[in-house]
Amino acid sequence: MGSARSFLFVPGDRTDMLAKAASRGADALILDLEDAVAPSAKAHARQTAAEWTARIAPPSPDVWVRVNHPGPLFEDDVRAVAGPGITGIMLPKVSAAQELERAADLLDAREDGGRIAILPIIETASGLLTVGELAACRRVRQLMIGELDLSAELGIDPSDATALLPLRMQVVVASAAAGLEPPLGPVSPNFQDLEALTNETGALAALGFGSRPAIHPAQVPVFNHVFSPSPEAVARAQRLVDLYDAALAKGRGAVTDEAGHMVDEAVVRVARRLLEKADAGGASGQ
Repeated sequence: MGSARSFLFVPGDRTDMLAKAASRGADALILDLEDAVAPSAKAHARQTAAEWTARIAPPSPDVWVRVNHPGPLFEDDVRAVAGPGITGIMLPKVSAAQELERAADLLDAREDGGRIAILPIIETASGLLTVGELAACRRVRQLMIGELDLSAELGIDPSDATALLPLRMQVVVASAAAGLEPPLGPVSPNFQDLEALTNETGALAALGFGSRPAIHPAQVPVFNHVFSPSPEAVARAQRLVDLYDAALAKGRGAVTDEAGHMVDEAVVRVARRLLEKADAGGASGQ
């Protein structure tokens, strides 16, 4: 499973959208059985998603399924979609580690190799308070922050970046501490002002988020661009790594670059991470 820059939500009961989903340019798809599906269509969406994932063949984007949780539909959803066609399940409104353990147990009954991942969505106050525990649970490989529900529960303005900053950083820090991939940023209802969306997404990338879910195909190219290292950034990172490796070969633990800035292990760690992202297909223009 590579590092996705963009995820595209697709309603699980919309066969017309599912037919086009893989051609939209997103690195990953999210078949949604939760918010995008009316209560009366839940069973139909589950069956449709299960049949679609059973047919999908490589090469294709990563496929995630956002199941209903908490509630009585949860276990039926997981059992229906857990199979070789999916990368993992997204679990909304997670509040405690026990909920993730139950999801992992259900997946164990379908495949015992641990291939199918779990992606908790942190969108409740209790989930945010336990985010470190959630990040450390088995099968969890990435987190996402769900700011609309979280803001509603906390009584804050979901457009206030200042109020959201400490909440966002808790998810970023928990991900890094647990050795997970950088988390997904929040969804945005904006798919028309792409310049504003680009600036907003760039701010998330600067905070340590590594990808973002799209609710409309027009958002996908923006996310792919913002979360891709530019050729200039890749070239500079490679120069820093080469310079530092040459210094190490001479027995030196730090060196000065052409601009007079010190280059040590901490600086090079960031450069190596950027090169890894580029090697995974995340460089601009790829």
